[in-house]
Amino acid sequence: MRIGLQIIRFDWPGAPQNIGAQLAAIARTADEVGFASLWVMDHFFQIRFSGPPEEPMLEGYSAATHLAAHSQRARVGVLVTGVQYRHPGILLKTATTLDVLSGGRSYLGLGAGWFEAESRGLGVPFPALNTRFEQLEETLQIAQQMWRDDDAPFHGRHYRLERRFAARSP
Repeated sequence: MRIGLQIIRFDWPGAPQNIGAQLAAIARTADEVGFASLWVMDHFFQIRFSGPPEEPMLEGYSAATHLAAHSQRARVGVLVTGVQYRHPGILLKTATTLDVLSGGRSYLGLGAGWFEAESRGLGVPFPALNTRFEQLEETLQIAQQMWRDDDAPFHGRHYRLERRFAARSP
């Protein structure tokens, strides 16, 4: 059995000034005691299940990169990226960069997204559920094509990418 640690709150005493140092300490300690993975959420506002929206919330991929930089063994990931938050070319470049910088220790989790108020609050389009699932499917197709070094254009119903260069994972 492998046990992972998900960090869902950043409202520690002294926050926001000490969030970086505290997150680094958590990563080092979790890595040293044997946690198999370290996770943060891909939300821009705190979600209602964990606290009020005004609590500090870090951008997921930046936080995961910070975790990777302060750990040696544990894998890192973002639970779970809603496809509406980022264009797939940028998302996959970001996720691959995390994997390269972490020495191949990252996970990528993708979903159709659910937090409409967060998307609307940040001005991010929040299409209907069936559209988000179609976008998820196209994002997975783009990922497979990109990670097998296929540089051909992708022309889907929702996304058009003329050329993709993936940073190769180790």
